[in-house]
Amino acid sequence: MVRVVAMLMLVSSFAFANDVERYELNNGNLVLEGIPVIPLEVQHSIFRYQEIRSARFREWSAEDGGMYVSTGYGSVDALHKVEKPRAARQQKTFFREPIGGVRRRPGSEELTFTRDVGGSEFSQIFTLDPADGEATMLSDGESRNGSVRWDRRGERIAYLSTRRNGAANDIWVMRPDEPGSAELVVAAADGSNWTPVEFSEKGNWLLARNRISKPDIRACLVDLDTGAVTVLSGAGPDISRNVPIAFDDNKGFWLLTNQGSEFDRLAWQSLVPGSKPEIVTSDIPWNIREVVISDDRRRIAFLANEDGVSRLYLMNPKTREYRNVDTIPVGVAFGLRFSPDGSQLGMTLNRPQVPSDAYALRLGRSPLKYGRLIRWTESETGGIKETEFSAPELVRYPTFDGRRVPAWIHRPEGDGPHPVIIRIHGGPEGQARPVFTTIYQMWVATLGAAIIQPNVRGSSGYGKTYTGLDDGVRREDAVKDIGALLDWIEAQPDLDASRVAVYGASYGGYMALASAVHFSDRLKAVIDNVGISNFVTFLENTQDYRRDQRRPEYGDERDPAMRAFLEKISPLNNVQRISVPMFIVQGQNDPRVPVTEATQMVEALRAEGNTVWYMNALNEGHGYRKRENQNIFQQATIMFLQRYLIDENPAQ
Repeated sequence: MVRVVAMLMLVSSFAFANDVERYELNNGNLVLEGIPVIPLEVQHSIFRYQEIRSARFREWSAEDGGMYVSTGYGSVDALHKVEKPRAARQQKTFFREPIGGVRRRPGSEELTFTRDVGGSEFSQIFTLDPADGEATMLSDGESRNGSVRWDRRGERIAYLSTRRNGAANDIWVMRPDEPGSAELVVAAADGSNWTPVEFSEKGNWLLARNRISKPDIRACLVDLDTGAVTVLSGAGPDISRNVPIAFDDNKGFWLLTNQGSEFDRLAWQSLVPGSKPEIVTSDIPWNIREVVISDDRRRIAFLANEDGVSRLYLMNPKTREYRNVDTIPVGVAFGLRFSPDGSQLGMTLNRPQVPSDAYALRLGRSPLKYGRLIRWTESETGGIKETEFSAPELVRYPTFDGRRVPAWIHRPEGDGPHPVIIRIHGGPEGQARPVFTTIYQMWVATLGAAIIQPNVRGSSGYGKTYTGLDDGVRREDAVKDIGALLDWIEAQPDLDASRVAVYGASYGGYMALASAVHFSDRLKAVIDNVGISNFVTFLENTQDYRRDQRRPEYGDERDPAMRAFLEKISPLNNVQRISVPMFIVQGQNDPRVPVTEATQMVEALRAEGNTVWYMNALNEGHGYRKRENQNIFQQATIMFLQRYLIDENPAQ
């Protein structure tokens, strides 16, 4: 009770503009317009769910066999040390902003990590001494930096930075122990993105990834002595993805490629110019999504995304023989990393009814041998038992062109008919997968709603043809997939087609807005979280370093014909067709989808007389990362859905 009352006391002021009630919370960092004050009963109804925690494996310790994890006991995720499985977590970072990527310096306990301010994504690189918590900034404090990679001696780091001109995604190298040693090694052409992958054993070469667009990625070799850059794989007449992974004793390298295939497959390729990839995982008809190699180069681990579920494999690099690890529970794994001695494989595992936690797989002496999967952290679930959480079911529904769209559905207990919340992922190349999500569990339990997560065309995980089906002028074909889902809902006896809401974030926010344009007569409520309202203004105002990366997906707004098409389909220009209550959520510092995408939509909807709730966090970016903002957003969402989706006669 004390915590709830304290939150209400943060209401700082009331003002009125255009007859819309406005107030502020969280020391003025959270602005709410048109949203009623959240009553105590709403806060109490989801309190236990807001106490659910998770932990993420980040890095191994070199000194005692422990591991570093990130978890959020306070306002943001911080780094903690865990010395052994289920041991107490020792907090190592104490910042007001969450940490980003973490890497341990080879042969040392020193760590590097990235951190931005207010969700701006202009991350800086720091070193951290875990013994005393002392952090030192290595980057310039102004540019966007990330993707840190140490050389094998622990003397240099390579990293991505926009330091040169604020727009180009270049590769730089520095010696952290020598201030002022940062050196530009690859200058990116306008619009492309360069990322360091791995130093060679002697340190004279750097394996790098050059991303032209999502479907066009090239594996490259950088000669650090001469500055010469060689394209190893990609850049041929047929566009393909070629993602370098690691060197193989300087004779070749490992990569993921979809050359000649719908899916990304693990391959080996010689460093000799003109060589072609030799496919290794040709018998796995799914995307290989994460590949790591042990420090001694004796073992490789990789994940396959099989219809949304992670399958872990171990491989002998010399024989290229591999086997599935059959002890991994059904769920989604990520963040693989071998321990320094190669005896364990660390990972984060998220299961449908269990939040993310850190795990380690014991490994045998031979590359394909493994032992038990050990759970290192057991995060809090608000006192709710795992068996009380809902588990999603995979379904496929027919759409307008004969395809069947995969979707995950959480069904509440009872016969129904249940109200429905359609949750559309972002990307647009994202993918809904069977993971534990607190907000879905909250909706199922407190609203009695079914949650459906469709992987509409444009989603990844189902082949490159499917991913490209919504590109350019085919953008609204993905919206038609939502119309087909509404038809499918009507045919389900346990679902209530008269009570359907749509929720989407980022590109999913555009999809939610577009659904309101096309299907207002079939919807009760729509929630747009950091969504695109006009593709032209989005492309013109998104940060310089990412603009050209998005044009191949959405279309180039500088072309008059494409500009006219983008204007035609943008929800902002079709607000007169929207007649459904709308909740729009935004972060003031969003570098991807600027705040103006939200404010212009709010203004246009209000001009049409529509019901609009608006929430803007002044200390957030592309999504809320601070717990105090997350909590109020979740509470307001429950109140919005209760009023407009659940109640039969909602008060306006």
